[in-house]
Amino acid sequence: MELEEIQYTWGQMSLELEKQKRLSKKIILEMMHQKYKNKFSRLLKFELMGALICFVFSGLILYNFSRLDTWYLWVCGIFTLLILLVMPIITLMAIQQIKSLDILNISNKDALIKYTKTKSYLLAIQQFGAYASFPVFLTSMPVMSKILKNKDFFSVSKDIWFYVMIVLFGVGLYFFIKWGIGCYKRITNSAEEILKELDEY
Repeated sequence: MELEEIQYTWGQMSLELEKQKRLSKKIILEMMHQKYKNKFSRLLKFELMGALICFVFSGLILYNFSRLDTWYLWVCGIFTLLILLVMPIITLMAIQQIKSLDILNISNKDALIKYTKTKSYLLAIQQFGAYASFPVFLTSMPVMSKILKNKDFFSVSKDIWFYVMIVLFGVGLYFFIKWGIGCYKRITNSAEEILKELDEY
């Protein structure tokens, strides 16, 4: 009788231990999933602030669009609006897509494949946005000159300091963009490491 009781107790302890292992594994996986999502939550907040600035700027241009009274100001205004309105929306959608990948309910191999595709798409959008920043910077100057000062940017004489400021701003923009793309790469690489760690569980 004592042997049967010992065997029964041992069996119960084994079952409890197995339950604890499964529960611990589930908790660890959920924590890693949350850690993965948090990486993109911070990125999403940053991009939402940027999108808000773009939309306010776009609203200002749209409200005053009738003041752009030449064909070249129209071209500058339309190009600036397109980039300012379309790029933030595409970027936010791409971040939301990568953030909401269901990495717990699919195999790790499938999760990595889907992640790699979504990561490549997100980084491609960022690079396009980076390249588009320079022409938008140039096209927004004549638009804002007309809207804020009612002056035709192309017919106003400019001194050497104007060109110095343009070059300095362009250099600053280049380093800011480089820093931003670097942040995206660090975050996406770090999230990929989390997915690879999941393979151990």
